[in-house]
Amino acid sequence: MIVIAGMKEAAPILAQFFLAMFIAVVCIPPINWLVSKKIPEGISIAFVLIMMLLFLGFIGYLVGDSIQSFSANKASYSTKLEENLAGLFVWLNGFGISLEGLKLASLIDEYGLALVSRIVGGLNIIFQQFFVIFLSVIFILAEMSSFPEKFAKAFSDSHEKMIHINRILGKIRHYLAIKTAASLLTGFIVSVSLFFIGVDYPFLWGMLAFLLNYIPNIGSIIASVPPLMLAFIQIGPSAVLWTGLTFFFANTIVGNVLEPKFMGKMLGLSTFVVFLSLIFWGWIFGSVGMFLSVPLTMTIKIILETNDKTLWMAIMLGPDVEEQEALEEK
Repeated sequence: MIVIAGMKEAAPILAQFFLAMFIAVVCIPPINWLVSKKIPEGISIAFVLIMMLLFLGFIGYLVGDSIQSFSANKASYSTKLEENLAGLFVWLNGFGISLEGLKLASLIDEYGLALVSRIVGGLNIIFQQFFVIFLSVIFILAEMSSFPEKFAKAFSDSHEKMIHINRILGKIRHYLAIKTAASLLTGFIVSVSLFFIGVDYPFLWGMLAFLLNYIPNIGSIIASVPPLMLAFIQIGPSAVLWTGLTFFFANTIVGNVLEPKFMGKMLGLSTFVVFLSLIFWGWIFGSVGMFLSVPLTMTIKIILETNDKTLWMAIMLGPDVEEQEALEEK
């Protein structure tokens, strides 16, 4: 309880630190690859960080412009929602179905658009904190080369402890690298598909799909809600169908085929644990905690797996036994 209370109190700082840690862990494999090609470590770190900065700067520009535009056009979307629902009510009345008493327009406007605004606000918070997070990544990577030497001087049995730490970090890197690649592919498919469908702010919804893909099962559903609503408000029912098919295709191909193939037994949290982690980390770190909920829980699970005394807890956090065995066979 003391640890949880401390994390809650230090949430603004810890959220940035954990984001920086996960970004640094994802950056380590390309840095190591460049070092293996006889490129000096300092130049390798600088190159990877510059490429990441350019990529995130481009994405940040697109997403930031979409966030501002969405906030400015929110009132017009509410008006168009009422017009589209009026047409839908007329069409349903032709079949003897009346929904006039439900006041769907006010309900969607009050709860649906509020949900979209809150999700978009969470993205905005992450980009506002980017400068501090990026500086933290630089310092973490700069300390990476000197850590083994410091660790050897700090502990007498440093070799055994270092092997244990490397096993943990290796599994975390494996999970985050594959999950990040899968999330990027999901975001790319969503952005391109929504662009051709004609839904506004396709890059914003692609970025949302990328971030929420770190949350298995629940994340894809949450990510699909804003573009589905906007597709109905902006275009109509046909766009809702195509948008729904886009998310179904992206999550079926990436989530159910590619991820299990490359992740193997590393993939695995029960749906209930995913839901609890979303609530728990979201309560501690807010919107950022929701995006980090499953990576943080997966990190804890990986640490528990490396010790025989805590292996039972890792098993309890994992998926069904039959599902886990099927993944291990793959």
